[in-house]
Amino acid sequence: MPPPAFTAVATGFSFLESPRWHDGRLWLSDFYTHRVLTVDADGHAQTVCEVPAQPSGLGWLPDGRLLVCAMRERRVLRLEANGRLAVHADLSAIAGGHVNDMVVDGQGRAYVGNFGFDRTGDAPLQTARLACMGPDGTARAVAEGLYFPNGSVVTPDGRTLIVAETMGNRLSAFDIAADGTLGPRRDWAVFGPVPTDLRLPAVRDAMVVAPDGLVLDAEGAVWLADARHRRVLRVAEGGRVLQAIGTGDIGVYACTLGGPARRTLYLCVAPDGVPGQARALTDAALWSVEVDVPGAGWPC
Repeated sequence: MPPPAFTAVATGFSFLESPRWHDGRLWLSDFYTHRVLTVDADGHAQTVCEVPAQPSGLGWLPDGRLLVCAMRERRVLRLEANGRLAVHADLSAIAGGHVNDMVVDGQGRAYVGNFGFDRTGDAPLQTARLACMGPDGTARAVAEGLYFPNGSVVTPDGRTLIVAETMGNRLSAFDIAADGTLGPRRDWAVFGPVPTDLRLPAVRDAMVVAPDGLVLDAEGAVWLADARHRRVLRVAEGGRVLQAIGTGDIGVYACTLGGPARRTLYLCVAPDGVPGQARALTDAALWSVEVDVPGAGWPC
């Protein structure tokens, strides 16, 4: 059962990722069952497509076609009108690890993060490059030196990209040029120092905030899932925490603002961030809480 602040919208999933409010519906990836889903207001889930890979980030091209990150394959797939999946971009030459979250802007440009290293092994943390794909799938690296770039948002004017660096204790911002390239990285919010001891146990212990999935609101603040500390935070530019809501004994890994007025904060929760690969897992859930300020920008 969720804490009193939250409502359980739907339960029985393996591990939910990349919630998106799009076209009047909530969309999500269910990671270990290899599905993209929609969930209605009554909590009923419907499968949009099955993905022959573990799906993570979601977004849409201007013509309405869905893009899905195939995590381990380091590819982005495109759902065609006939229901078939095609390879939109192969990011294996850019991504140093599994691809994870993605944001697609109003022009169909997709910015995709990746682990930067093999998180499943004993290798130390390595920084990652951020990929940008054009609407035609042409991919290039547009930033580097990022500590596990993960959830991302684009401001309503399309001029700024904000990226969560899950293992870097920070949110970073970039100016977006007319051609989709990025200006120099700058701090948007800093919660602690970047790691100097790159061994994973030390990196985890140093996480003051582990920003994962996030969403922008109409006042320019960001709601983020703190994957290390079982809470969602509303953060202003500069790093001031405006609101914090704990999720009790269950972790939260992504969030978005949706509903008819975009004032419903949806949370993807699960007991563990790396629950395994069994398709039979059913402990993940979708929770919600009403907030005062509506969502803005991309993803949408």
